[in-house]
Amino acid sequence: MKKLLIIAFSLFLGFTSYCQVKPYDENIDAVKQINQAIKQANKENKYVICQVGGNWCKWCLMFTDFAENTKSIKQAIDKDFIIIHVNYSKTNKNPEAMKLLENPARFGFPVFVILDSNGKRIHTQNSSYLEKGEGYDEQKVLDFLKQWTPSAVKTLK
Repeated sequence: MKKLLIIAFSLFLGFTSYCQVKPYDENIDAVKQINQAIKQANKENKYVICQVGGNWCKWCLMFTDFAENTKSIKQAIDKDFIIIHVNYSKTNKNPEAMKLLENPARFGFPVFVILDSNGKRIHTQNSSYLEKGEGYDEQKVLDFLKQWTPSAVKTLK
């Protein structure tokens, strides 16, 4: 009976981890993905956040979960940004997209690249400055987002 329970539990864990939605699509054309997000941002008067990383990256997955499940962060992103997950992995480093985003991988992963509604890169954010302990700091992330909204950037011009 004990062996049967162990096998059933192992199958359950394997199935649940297999069924988790992976935010990074290794097969997508990242340049096309970025261009579609820019078009949408232009129509909606928003900016684009390119969250560069991969499904292999614990911190990338943690940020995605944090952003989707922290009400204040989700609201801030939905209000002013189009967020996309730009894959960078051993099997697909998306070199054209990395060139377009001005080689953000040098900052580690995840790294956030803010594009204005015309596709111009206006900021690259090292995610380590948004961390606290073994996770992300809500206030630091909110401050980062508020500093790079369309209205905040236009105020500086």
